[in-house]
Formats: sequence, C-alpha cells, structure tokens
Amino acid sequence: MSTELPPQVQNQIAQLQQLQQQAQALLSQKSQIEMVIRETESAVKELEASDEGAVIYKSVGEVLFKAERAKLIEEFKDKKEVLNLRLKTLTTQEERIQKRFTQLQEQLQQSLGQKVPEAA
Repeated sequence: MSTELPPQVQNQIAQLQQLQQQAQALLSQKSQIEMVIRETESAVKELEASDEGAVIYKSVGEVLFKAERAKLIEEFKDKKEVLNLRLKTLTTQEERIQKRFTQLQEQLQQSLGQKVPEAA
C-alpha cells in the first residue's frame, strides 16, 4: 500500500497553502491601511478643532514646514479617500481568495474522499 498522495492532491494542497499565505498578507495590509485611516481621521479632527490662525507644521521626512490649515485638512481628506478605495480593493481581493479557498477545499475533500476507499 502506498501512502503517497497523488500529484493532483499535492497540487491542490500547495494551492491551498498559497491562498492561505495570500489571505494572511491581505489581512496584514488591511490592518495597516485601517490604522493609517484612523490616524488620518484623528489628524483631521485635531486640525478642524484648532483655531483658524493657529500655526501648523507639516512633517516631510525629517523636516517640518509651516503649512496652511485648510490645505492640510484637504490633503488628509484626500488621503483618507484614497486609503478607503485601497481598503475596498483589498476587501474584494480577500473575498475572491476566500471563495477560491473554499472551492479548492471542497475539491480536495472530494479527491481525498474518493481516494480513501481505495486504500481500505
């Protein structure tokens, strides 16, 4: 009796592992983007709560530049919009990967289900 899995089953297992790694990478990217969105929202709240004439500085690399409050608010809102689009894209990719993972899992179970009686 051979306990070695057929090449098709080995391939399906490899694909499942690859999809799992992709899903983990997407989750990591999503959490990073969500964190940046929260930071951006916080910055906008602080800027909106500040006085019109307040002196505001913007960090560019290791240098601080004096910036206009209204421009910064607009920049942060634009940044948040772009990040939300990226988050939506990642969510769509995650859903596709999950769907493909489920399909492969079902195929693998069928393949293994068909092979088990032969070995018995």
